[in-house]
Amino acid sequence: MIGKLNHVAIAVPSVSDASNQYKNILGAKVSKPIDLPDHGVKTVFIELDNTKIELLEPIGDNSPIEKFLKKNPSGGMHHICYEVQDIKEACSKMKDEGAKILGSGKPSVGAHGKPVIFIHPKIFNGTLIELEEV
Repeated sequence: MIGKLNHVAIAVPSVSDASNQYKNILGAKVSKPIDLPDHGVKTVFIELDNTKIELLEPIGDNSPIEKFLKKNPSGGMHHICYEVQDIKEACSKMKDEGAKILGSGKPSVGAHGKPVIFIHPKIFNGTLIELEEV
């Protein structure tokens, strides 16, 4: 069921500052910032040859990134995203295996405009997992 690593997400206090570090220090290709108010984040993608890094900045009062940054003020790894062919099948499999899908328990539209789900970190050794349909 699981496909390629799509991206690793890093929570940061400022996507502008963090993306400038990737661009100026590492010479990375950086996307324009995108506000995703439904997810409570502003996001920037760092393009790599084999995957992407997603930088996440909190926006709005109920941003899960704001809560993360209160515990980790300088930022840190937030989640890992894997690709799946069929998000509905992935949801069914996760539920059958006893995994808790966060939010409504149903797919929502992610930063790439594709259906995504997030799986509670206690299922995968403390790591928040995002699955994205490709």
